[in-house]
Amino acid sequence: MASPTTRPQRTARPDRSRTRGRSAWPLRVLAAVAAGFALYAGSPPRELWWLAPIAFALFAAVIRHRSARAGFGYGLLFGFSFLMPLLGWLQDFLGADFGPWPWLGVAAVEALFVGLAGAGMARVSRLPGGPVWMAAMFLAFEVLRSSVPFGGFPWGRLAFTQDTGMLLPLAALGGSALVSFAVALIGGGLAELAFRLRARRNWAAPLAVVLVPVIGGAVMSPFIGTDAEGGTARVAIVQGNAPNIGLGLLYEDGTLKANHIAAAKKLVADVQAGRMPQPDFVVLPEQVGSWGPARTDPELSAIAAQLGVPLVVGGLGKDADGSLRNQIVQWDPATGAGDRYVKQHLVPFAETIPMRSLAREVSPFVDRFPQDMVPDDEPGLLNVGGIQVGVGICYDVAYDDVYTGAVQQGATVLALPTNNAWYGYSEMSYQQLAMARLRAVEHGRAVVVASTSGVSAVVRPDGSVSEQTEQFTAQNLIAEVPLRSTLTVATQLGSATTWALVALAVGALVATWWRPRRG
Repeated sequence: MASPTTRPQRTARPDRSRTRGRSAWPLRVLAAVAAGFALYAGSPPRELWWLAPIAFALFAAVIRHRSARAGFGYGLLFGFSFLMPLLGWLQDFLGADFGPWPWLGVAAVEALFVGLAGAGMARVSRLPGGPVWMAAMFLAFEVLRSSVPFGGFPWGRLAFTQDTGMLLPLAALGGSALVSFAVALIGGGLAELAFRLRARRNWAAPLAVVLVPVIGGAVMSPFIGTDAEGGTARVAIVQGNAPNIGLGLLYEDGTLKANHIAAAKKLVADVQAGRMPQPDFVVLPEQVGSWGPARTDPELSAIAAQLGVPLVVGGLGKDADGSLRNQIVQWDPATGAGDRYVKQHLVPFAETIPMRSLAREVSPFVDRFPQDMVPDDEPGLLNVGGIQVGVGICYDVAYDDVYTGAVQQGATVLALPTNNAWYGYSEMSYQQLAMARLRAVEHGRAVVVASTSGVSAVVRPDGSVSEQTEQFTAQNLIAEVPLRSTLTVATQLGSATTWALVALAVGALVATWWRPRRG
């Protein structure tokens, strides 16, 4: 009788992939932080647009095929490492009086949205065509943080890194949403390509993902219109300068006005003496005047009359019902104040102040303005001496809807009066100029930027800057700008591109729950 034999039991081996995963997390943390700082390094005023997709590729590689929880953590690190230095101008603005907490707080809140994007991206990365869904997911959370809380904060969108890059022409097709999506798509494609090459798997698909946006930008570039379909306009910009005193500017309204009236008078003298040509209209910055319901200002009226052309000038207005408005007024040489544009997107904790009792700890504007300013929802379209001028104010330029509405209603040139004197010699003015450059291409319109202390500039419809001032100098510019009537695809589509890409992200996220049950 044969005795039964027993097979020797196999010794359980540790899961090497899990062991490697646990030991590699410090490297992933460092990579996520490095990716965030690299994205900042690729942002204006540095012309390193190509760093943005590379930084995003590193981030995508870190969260690819990870859990949603891990994706959130790495996304939080990536977002904070990017936004903290990007928003350093908040520390220049508030730091002397309030310390670093407002700056770090805003960066942390915005980084939460990037963390949520990372969680979604990690989940959809396992789907076929992962880089496409990851890019759409990141864009969806860009849109979300541009909307909430308190009206959102669009600063730091991927699109705003591309003001000098080869992806900028895509703005004419799909606005900032398509440009952000393209940056993320290239980054996700590069990450997938690296993994495929390492695993010696088919790499054609991720290579195509990388090349399609690049080729799209190159193909679109010759079609960016710059010709003067409606003739040209000679525009003068008045930059009267402001004291570099940060929060002290809160109570220097008189100085701001005096400086700009003096600079405007110099423009009058230069024109009358033949040193500068006669402009068709003049743009002055935000916060130059302060007017009651009658909107009378003898000094501005005199300047307009002496030049014989209208002014576009910003100031604080108090309406008959007592409401405060941040507004841009068309000042006629014969009749004075005319039509106005009221700012649509108010700066939270400055122009509108939620939770006033708590906000006093982080915002000096609580005491300066005892009541909130009131926004409007009408597009900024002013008839300035027969020229249809689309207008936004400062913070408005970061949002997609302001200039879209103006151009859809007939604007042939765009103006951006702003007051950047709060932020010292920081990067804020250059970040804002990058947004103006993207809007120029998005809508095929020249953009005239008039800042109290710089940077004022003339941006052509292809996004190039033809004239630019220095910071904290009194300087007037004058330039011929084309008047254009053709609507870009982006202008015609409006927000449709944005919502289509958001729908892709939502669909992909739903699919991550649906697919496993199918299997």
